[in-house]
Amino acid sequence: MDSIERRRVGSTHISVDTLGFGCASLGNLFHRVSQTEAARILDTAWRHGFRYFDTAPHYGQGLSERRVGDALRPREGKEYILSTKVGRLLRPAGYAVERHGFLSPMPFDIVYDYSYDGVMRSFEDSLQRLGLDRIDILFMHDIGTATHGADNERLFPVAMDGGYRAMQQLRSQGRVGAIGLGVNEYEVCQAALEYGDWDCFLLAGRYTLLEQEPLDSFLPKCMQRNCSIIIGGAYNSGILATGVRNRTPLRYNYADAPDRIVDKVSRIESTCERFEVPLPAAALQFPLAHPAVASVIPGIGKPGRIEQTLNLFTFEIPAEFWSALVEQNLLRDDAPVPG
Repeated sequence: MDSIERRRVGSTHISVDTLGFGCASLGNLFHRVSQTEAARILDTAWRHGFRYFDTAPHYGQGLSERRVGDALRPREGKEYILSTKVGRLLRPAGYAVERHGFLSPMPFDIVYDYSYDGVMRSFEDSLQRLGLDRIDILFMHDIGTATHGADNERLFPVAMDGGYRAMQQLRSQGRVGAIGLGVNEYEVCQAALEYGDWDCFLLAGRYTLLEQEPLDSFLPKCMQRNCSIIIGGAYNSGILATGVRNRTPLRYNYADAPDRIVDKVSRIESTCERFEVPLPAAALQFPLAHPAVASVIPGIGKPGRIEQTLNLFTFEIPAEFWSALVEQNLLRDDAPVPG
């Protein structure tokens, strides 16, 4: 990945590759990945130049962190950036076939805790599971109404007082290099900016080829505060990777895609075919055109998809393609585009 650009995270000393590696699938998200296969995926990713890895306790109730740590431990001292998350503690709960979409063998379930003590405990627990002595970027995971509904009114003040205070302390002590939120909604990030000094947000699914609402106020505010965005969910949970022309399930935002989304993707896909542009290539490359965006981190669950993802990421897309999307009202005219 020598040709992949690196971008600084906010005003920190941390720089991340514009193409990172999302590790939710290594927690057995929706399907099982064997220990041998997980090791092969991470080894292949490293050999292809990936150096930014994002995981979380939630991914397989600790399974993803264990696997990522096993892969990175022999490479300790080499250049890589690791992010994980706080906000969920793991408690023994016996074995289950599936929990929260993860087919994980780990006998734990989650307890939400955004307090000062909960965040400190979560951070230390992650270090133990990873078997590493450092975490570069620490995200507060899934605070917001998308996860908690009406209960967020109770949890958000706790997170902004206790949880943020713990994260700020870890940053000031040099135990983490950057702090932020890792969420599926930009509104809670915008609200959090009123409470603290954040370096970055991991935003999944909300600034994509399908959705550009954050352009109105959130992304400009991030630019003013020198707060970087890391994009997860660039495929909007799958529909921008598969398109709508085949027989695979049409997934959007972790659920079946509604008709309005299917129709819009179908129109985008037709434009892709006219310009001979792979739909997932456009989806991966689009968010990085915005100056607030530092990295995009697709989830990759098979070794063969690593080189495929690199090819999509470096595919040359003509400027006329983006203009055509704007002309058809499929892309906002104020959205920055690649090139």
